[in-house]
Amino acid sequence: MAKSNDGITMALELQDGFFCHGTSFGANRSIAGELVFQTGMVGYPESLTDPSYRGQILVMTFPLVGNYGVPSRKARDQLLQDLPAYFESNEIHIAGLVVAAYSGEEYSHYLATSSLGAWLKEENIPAIYGVDTRALTKCIREEGSMLGRLLLPKTGQQNGTIQVNGEDVDGEVVRNGMDVEHWRSEFEVIDWVNPNVKNLVAEVSIKEPKLYSPEPSTALKHPSGRPIRVVCVDVGLKYNQLRCLVKRGVEVQVIPWDYDFPSLDGKDYDGLFISNGPGDPAVMDDTVKHIRATIDEARIPIFGICLGHQLLARASGAETSKMKFGNRGHNIPCTNLLSGRCYITSQNHGYAVEAKTLTNGWEELFVNANDGSNEGIRHVSRPYFSVQFHPEHAPGPQDTEFLFDVFIDCIKKCLESPKALSQPAVFPGGNKAENLALHPKVRVKKALVLGSGGLSIGQAGEFDYSGSQAIKALKEEGIYTILINPNIATIQTSKGLADKVYFLPVTPEFVRKVIKYEQPDAIYVTFGGQTALSVGIALRDEFEKLGVKVLGTPIDTIITTEDRELFARSMESIGEKCAKSASANSVDEAMRVVNDIGYPVIVRAAYALGGLGSGFADNKEQLLDLCNKAFAASPQILIERSMKGWKEIEYEVVRDAHDNCITVCNMENFDPLGIHTGDSIVVAPSQTLSDDDYNMLRTTAVNVIRHLGVVGECNIQYALNPDSKEYCIIEVNARLSRSSALASKATGYPLAFVAAKLGLGIPLNEIENSVTKSTCSCFEPSLDYVVVKIPRWDLKKFTRVSTLLGSSMKSVGEVMSIGRTFEEAIQKAIRGVDPSNLGFNDTNAALMSLDQELQTPSDQRLFAIANAMHSGYTVQKIWELTQIDKWFLSRLKDLSNFGKKMTQFNPKSISKELLVQAKKFGFSDRQLARFWGSTELEVRRARIDHKVFPIIKQIDTVAAEFPAMTNYLYLTYNGSENDVSFQDHGVMVLGSGVYRIGSSVEFDWCSVRAIRTLREQGFKTVMVNYNPETVSTDYDEADRLYFENINLETILDIYHLEKSSGVVISMGGQAPNNIAIDLFRANVKILGTSPEMIDMAENRYKFSRMLDRISVDQPQWKELTSLEEAKIFCNMVTYPVLVRPSYVLSGAAMNTVYSEDDLAMYLGQAADVSKDHPVVITKYIENAKEIEMDAVARNGKMIGHFISEHVENAGVHSGDATLILPPQDLDPETIRRIEDATRKIGNALNVTGPFNIQFIAKDNEIKVIECNVRASRSFPFVSKVMGVDLIEMATKAMAGLPLQEYPPVTIPPDYVAVKVPQFSFSRLSGADPVLGVEMASTGEVACFGRTKYEAYIKGLISTGFRLPKKNILLSIGSFKDKLEMLPSIETLHKMGYKLFATAGTADYIQEHGIPVKFLEVLGGNSETNGQKPEYSLTQHLASNMIDLYINLPSNNRFRRPANYVSRGYQTRRMAVDYQTPLVTNVKNAKILIEALARQYDLEISKVDSQEFVKPPPRDRRNTNQILNAPAKTASLKELLARSNFKLKDILSVGQFSRADLHDLFTVASEMRVGVQREGCLDILKGRVLCTMFYEPSTRTSASFDAAMKRLGGQTVTIQESHSSTVKGESLADTIRTLASYGDAIVLRHPDEKSVDIAAKFSNVPIINAGNGAREHPTQAFLDLFTIREELGTVNGLTVTFVGDLKYGRTVHSLCQLLKLYDVTIQLVSPSSLSLPTKVRDSLGDRVIAESEDLTPEIVAKSDVLYCTRVQKERFEDLKEFDRVKGVLVVDNSVMKDAKQHMVVMHPLPRNEEVAEEVDFDPRAAYFRQMRYGLYVRMALLALVMAP
Repeated sequence: MAKSNDGITMALELQDGFFCHGTSFGANRSIAGELVFQTGMVGYPESLTDPSYRGQILVMTFPLVGNYGVPSRKARDQLLQDLPAYFESNEIHIAGLVVAAYSGEEYSHYLATSSLGAWLKEENIPAIYGVDTRALTKCIREEGSMLGRLLLPKTGQQNGTIQVNGEDVDGEVVRNGMDVEHWRSEFEVIDWVNPNVKNLVAEVSIKEPKLYSPEPSTALKHPSGRPIRVVCVDVGLKYNQLRCLVKRGVEVQVIPWDYDFPSLDGKDYDGLFISNGPGDPAVMDDTVKHIRATIDEARIPIFGICLGHQLLARASGAETSKMKFGNRGHNIPCTNLLSGRCYITSQNHGYAVEAKTLTNGWEELFVNANDGSNEGIRHVSRPYFSVQFHPEHAPGPQDTEFLFDVFIDCIKKCLESPKALSQPAVFPGGNKAENLALHPKVRVKKALVLGSGGLSIGQAGEFDYSGSQAIKALKEEGIYTILINPNIATIQTSKGLADKVYFLPVTPEFVRKVIKYEQPDAIYVTFGGQTALSVGIALRDEFEKLGVKVLGTPIDTIITTEDRELFARSMESIGEKCAKSASANSVDEAMRVVNDIGYPVIVRAAYALGGLGSGFADNKEQLLDLCNKAFAASPQILIERSMKGWKEIEYEVVRDAHDNCITVCNMENFDPLGIHTGDSIVVAPSQTLSDDDYNMLRTTAVNVIRHLGVVGECNIQYALNPDSKEYCIIEVNARLSRSSALASKATGYPLAFVAAKLGLGIPLNEIENSVTKSTCSCFEPSLDYVVVKIPRWDLKKFTRVSTLLGSSMKSVGEVMSIGRTFEEAIQKAIRGVDPSNLGFNDTNAALMSLDQELQTPSDQRLFAIANAMHSGYTVQKIWELTQIDKWFLSRLKDLSNFGKKMTQFNPKSISKELLVQAKKFGFSDRQLARFWGSTELEVRRARIDHKVFPIIKQIDTVAAEFPAMTNYLYLTYNGSENDVSFQDHGVMVLGSGVYRIGSSVEFDWCSVRAIRTLREQGFKTVMVNYNPETVSTDYDEADRLYFENINLETILDIYHLEKSSGVVISMGGQAPNNIAIDLFRANVKILGTSPEMIDMAENRYKFSRMLDRISVDQPQWKELTSLEEAKIFCNMVTYPVLVRPSYVLSGAAMNTVYSEDDLAMYLGQAADVSKDHPVVITKYIENAKEIEMDAVARNGKMIGHFISEHVENAGVHSGDATLILPPQDLDPETIRRIEDATRKIGNALNVTGPFNIQFIAKDNEIKVIECNVRASRSFPFVSKVMGVDLIEMATKAMAGLPLQEYPPVTIPPDYVAVKVPQFSFSRLSGADPVLGVEMASTGEVACFGRTKYEAYIKGLISTGFRLPKKNILLSIGSFKDKLEMLPSIETLHKMGYKLFATAGTADYIQEHGIPVKFLEVLGGNSETNGQKPEYSLTQHLASNMIDLYINLPSNNRFRRPANYVSRGYQTRRMAVDYQTPLVTNVKNAKILIEALARQYDLEISKVDSQEFVKPPPRDRRNTNQILNAPAKTASLKELLARSNFKLKDILSVGQFSRADLHDLFTVASEMRVGVQREGCLDILKGRVLCTMFYEPSTRTSASFDAAMKRLGGQTVTIQESHSSTVKGESLADTIRTLASYGDAIVLRHPDEKSVDIAAKFSNVPIINAGNGAREHPTQAFLDLFTIREELGTVNGLTVTFVGDLKYGRTVHSLCQLLKLYDVTIQLVSPSSLSLPTKVRDSLGDRVIAESEDLTPEIVAKSDVLYCTRVQKERFEDLKEFDRVKGVLVVDNSVMKDAKQHMVVMHPLPRNEEVAEEVDFDPRAAYFRQMRYGLYVRMALLALVMAP
């Protein structure tokens, strides 16, 4: 966000009445002109000096302008000596500039000498920022280019905020209808100026002819010996056109626009060039006349550009016309009609040639691939041609600069032979028909797609996304698709995508088997990451024999890009630079080649993903260490020059078989080169590259990809020297990569989908842009926003792991955020990484010293920068330490400074202007609350009071240039109008957020399955997620996708904007659960289990109490308050114990503690995790079996479940456990007990939706470890294995849809699935690879077999585990494990394996007569300590002599202080570093050895795959019937049919039993779902309700009226004042009359006996709506329902009644009902208004307090604070009323003593008893009470009146 020097507010007014204002950063003067927009993302110095913009006010759609400053105006062009080097003319030609955000003086580029603002002031050009340029663009797009004016405020108005109608106009738009005159009086008024009526060309054209000569060495000669000369008609010439001609060796004579060159220049020129320029070609008759003379003379070739094209067309007899808004951008696709090739072009014009008016002899040459307008013409028999676009670029892509070569070739040919003058110009690219014949579309019927396997560091969810997109593309083309992917957690392996899925290892052996078995025609190896690529390389010579065609990029290309040396050589052949490098196949060779390169160097392993085995070396020792590790990962390494500190830039490139090539997205790493791009913060598009930089690298990318022959999508990475144009190519990934997923989500361009189509030979320009639906895919997206990606590290989960970032990737996930400014986007991204992050501000995080943290980047680097800035470090100093570009650092410094400024305010003192500024900067409500010492909700209230709301913008790939039907959305405060309207009321599904250990792709599967289920049932859906790697963030999955953070502020904003009909929070893992209760308190409708119940399950204390209540056992535990208490408890239950916080996901900070000594250290760590929730200690039960239960319930009743067993004993985190399904070794009694306990828990929590419980079992005794009331990570596994989609079932349950309970499970006999965890220890330098209560796995795979052993071995291979061939090393710690392992060791011996063991283990094995070789574990160099190599364990590991290492530590005592390094740890770590398969768990070791002993052939069998047959299309009419019927029709009908109150009077609460209330509330819940889905139900259609009120009423009368109408009935409403009562009619007669008209009567009357009289005389049911001060039964029902809905249960609560308890009939009725429950009651009232004795006595000892004052103690105990109005109408003595009316008031000062989880209720209307300030407290339930009242009264009417 900019800092303007003067901050003057200027107005922008359009001729249609549109008005907005912004801040000036140019010259202070008013101007008028034509308003146009330009969608380019770079190149503002070139654009501003383009004469074609003469007289126009230019709107730049890209929001960040001025970042790289402006180069020197004095520097001269090397070729055209007297012209400026960096500009397109000698002056700025635009009339004014409008941008969204401006960088101020903090620009960054080595060529820059001033800011953009300074240059504009120099040239006297006004400019403003702070405008919603997207809204302006849409306005121009819809209404056409129009006149506009930039207006200065009148003198004396130049400071402060401009107001319109007394309101601050804060970037807002004023359209027709607002008081235009009011704001106009504040600003200068100048005349409108239409530049198109002027001869603009005369203003910009050269005044006298001028000659420009080429370098003598390149000059082309005429046969006569003179230079070849081109006459250039300057009608607004851009200097780069001159450069393009002169550098090609021709002399150029530039002449004025009206110069009569045919007569004045005679025959001294050889070609005619007509330049670009501004204005209407129709006003330039003289020029047209001269061109026509040249055409008629037919002596020389002619070439025109832009205006020159239009003039040539007019000279040929064609016509031109003004376009609606013109084409101005750098990404416009133009198709050459001769070759069919599509080119990306730069354009700037408002007029076009009408192709249909072309005269004889002329034809179209180029056509705009988007709008079909003409882009070029040529003569069919003369060398004349012209183009509408700018082949000279500057700014823009250089793809069509070859047209200058075509022109000069024409000149040369014509000089060689006059015959050439009778021939048309020849263009490269061949003939369209021949091109299509050369590259026909590939005919494929059956295709095989290789997936990527389990998620690991370096290869994560991005391949779930890209593979899924590829399958969608293949299915769209009608191709039968087979997928091999053992990753059972992904959407890719679900029904609805591939036709058949093989859950098998993605290895050459298994892929070969599948190909032979399935015989596909084609295979894709580029959508499964490095795993699939490696298989493609391994099988490349076999594919042809197997009859399989490789689709997309050829394997040879892949090999070239993967083999570092081949790649370097290939780049050299086209003159491109790679870093100086050499490959080595041995350590010796590596040490030798480094001498030529020089230190520092980077070492990379070939064929390795995510920089595995790579690192930096500054000296010999470091290099040696790196080489040893790298050779363990790969047979070859590459050593190359290190360019640490250079910028790292990436481009995503797409190319088709017809050589159409585009770059879809370019990205700039925030971190300089040196950190792996997967661990870097990445910004898209690049922010600090000039047009020259950007297009230099873009052109290189296109050349390289064409040279390599990539077909599909790839990624190219560069290192760019920040101080020059020097660059190096780092690498090309010839496949979909992590960056591809990011680029797809950043731009909205579906890279993987398009790449899959391209592999089938479909040309790029024939694929539709799926976002706009009107343009083609051969284009480069324009962004009008900025995207930031930040990685997520989970290094705290590992012991002894190095947190330093380098060339090997360590992050487990990433977040992406979208904003209109860098500041907004980066703050969102920081919050996305972890919910505890507030944004970019200083933190208490434990960091190294600041300088060290800045110099050596770690996962805490961004916070180190924040702390440094907070401590006063300058941008310069931080740059010196980090080499992060100063532009980024300056933006962050602005945030730091603004944060400090915010600490001076509070929610009451902050001005709207500053609050808006804070929100534009990306500060969250929670962050501001921290600055202001306030709460998030108070900040939110202040924001809403100021009417500061986010704006919704679309991602449409075209920066609003074309209308887009896109549903891909984000929130911003840098805007003034929403891009979408909100009529869907869709169901929101909250995704899982960033992938991290413990919450990964399995939750994305759940989210997507929920979305798909809802859509299939006709619901509109809204997805909220911010993870670029996921399928859920594909915009084709939900009706609306919000790429936004999952936090309270954002979800509330979206919920209210969308007016959502409900939110599903149970599919996204823990992230949505953490905000469940806050959303609930904010009145968000949560679908499924009540958040109160979620809280009960998540809070160990509440959960434990519940388990005790329902008699389900659990391990002993104690809430932790002090270390002393903890020690006493631990000694009582005996060690080991588990220390664990509440609200836990994947065991964060959970610890097994084995002794008192460790306790204090661990407690410190755990208490830190979750400050608001207690920490508990649990008895840790050793040697128990862990069992997983995944279930679905509806209203507490289980409707589906599956049980899986863990291979490992309890103590290994369930996410790291090996799971078996169906269970193989569980006792039927254990299963029965588990099912029974699950039923009880589901019922107690009243679960609707998914839930998961982990049990431990020992000797058939079961105990509950934990319960997650949400989907768990095992849901995809059990759903796919058992063929029953539990998420679909859960979604239907939550949405109230019909479903089948316990659908039949049809699995074959001899069918077992095993889920195996995928670890990434090799990525995590130093991490100890042992399993414990902390989750460590990054992914999972699952395979099937006839036995658990067969399935396990396939699963293990799928994780990259190599089965041992010969040597096995054993190191077993505890005697118990040795004993347990002995039979397995014997088995290994019998199988012929050679056994090695460490000291104690070797002795034990030898004692049992098994031969074993002893290996010694010693640290350091074996030669120095006398250890012989043949006995050295380290030597054996380093030489890869060990095939399998079984290392079983004595117990999980691995959480030692970091300086303690055991030998066991050292050898485990060595095994990982040298890629030796390692097993560290005794149960895993046993199952592995048993599986090896069975020697499975692992051939393909039916159990390996799942085939999905597409269901027939749904009958739409049937769907509508389901949706229009009330939810769960059958059960509702049943309840109504057996109603105890059918046609009965409802006179008193005494009529109702607890069971009756249950039925009433069940029906009320159904009504709620019905109303929210349908609005009205037809239950009482044809019925009439009469209502008769003898007392005033709003709520009761209106809610009965509404309830009846919602049920499809009619009402007759009678008020006493308008009835015959006025004439003296008796109540009995009135009732008889109404009974004649209606089917029931609702009566309110002041007489307590009125209802009895009415019941006596009525022959239809009477419903009591209040009889004097005695009763109000329907109010009591709704009050009770409210308590139940708000707090989950009535039992166990303390209800406090406050106010008028004497006359408060609502209190009397509610007291009667509460007697049916286990509650305690407190009574607070003035003595004169206390509860009547009869009612009080009936409550007995339930009353625990009676008081005249509402004391803090009473408030603190209250779960329900029920306030009542002191009713004036009940008092005979008004003095008494005045005395008591204001005594008891509930306000914020009272509420501060109340519980966090309680409610305030009031039957309403209120007077003063509840202060208005309490309305904003989420605990205030009185307005929600009214809503509940509608549902209860609907239920009551239905139970009484339903047929």
